[in-house]
Amino acid sequence: MAPKNQKTIILGPEYDEGTRRALKAVLLRLGATGTKGSWDVGGSQEIEALLVSLDGHSLIVESETYVGLTITGDEDLVDRVANLVAREIQNG
Repeated sequence: MAPKNQKTIILGPEYDEGTRRALKAVLLRLGATGTKGSWDVGGSQEIEALLVSLDGHSLIVESETYVGLTITGDEDLVDRVANLVAREIQNG
């Protein structure tokens, strides 16, 4: 079980390139740095994960078949990033 202040949000389908681009733009704008990445396949599941550092916190970005594109981390940071991604998508 995740610590109390941790949260996961599904940003959209794992195959949605627009959402991926928006997330990348937001993370770069905020000064996030990648610290670790992985890619794995199990049966029909493909999982891509990236650990980023942002504002002194770790944020996990995962893309998983049938689950979607998710971000997990400090609740306030996840909410902030998710809101900025939604705005980025809306503004095109």
